[in-house]
Amino acid sequence: MLKILKYSFYDLMRSRWSYIYFLFYLSLGFILLFLNNDVSKAVITLMNIIIVLVPLIGTIFGVMYYYNSKEFTELLLAQPIKRSSIFLGQYLGVAGSLSLSLVVGLGIPFILYGLFRSDAIFDFTLLLITGAFLTLIFTALSFNIALSNENKIKGFGYAVLLWLFLAVIYDGLFLMSLILFEEYPLDTFSLGATLLNPIDLSRTLILLKLDISALLGYTGAIFRRFFGTDQGLIVSLSMLLLWTVLPVWRLLYKSKKKDF
Repeated sequence: MLKILKYSFYDLMRSRWSYIYFLFYLSLGFILLFLNNDVSKAVITLMNIIIVLVPLIGTIFGVMYYYNSKEFTELLLAQPIKRSSIFLGQYLGVAGSLSLSLVVGLGIPFILYGLFRSDAIFDFTLLLITGAFLTLIFTALSFNIALSNENKIKGFGYAVLLWLFLAVIYDGLFLMSLILFEEYPLDTFSLGATLLNPIDLSRTLILLKLDISALLGYTGAIFRRFFGTDQGLIVSLSMLLLWTVLPVWRLLYKSKKKDF
């Protein structure tokens, strides 16, 4: 598995798209710090970009890598290697390279700007952790979709639709339900709806720790009331971990049952 992970990782790191992804975050970090001149404000702006862009990139890269390396995967399957080792190695290679581009690309400008002397170091670290979680989650989801669909067009379509639903449509349906059922107690429903969407959960987690009451919104306020800041942080990170583990488990289960 480690050899396959190493191959997948280096294969993606040699790709020009990985360098474009890295350079995008590197440029974004320098530009935001130049415009804001404040690490805390730059973290808030980055949050709005990361929670939408990172899942999209993870989804597209995951599907694209699976379909492009399908022939190589079939060659590996003909060897005496466990299927779980093959697919887990490929998944970790893709997710690891994307996470590294994100962390290093944003880390360099903030460190040069004096992150370690700033009070926002924990907030920035939490932002990177959340971004890494979103990369792991959506890369695993995209691998599941690709593994379940032989047709490339269908696979890409379902993957983009999944991202669109969780990033945009889900929030619209959630707000509509709050408006339609405003006469009923919706605290528990709001908590459950937030936990069922990793993007909303990541946004709430960061805002909860940034302690910006004006931006917390309805679900963030409920989170704070139910769990408090520290306990809410633990609950959110635990749910993000669960969101990561379940798709990876299904990926391994599906790979063992699939007829190649």
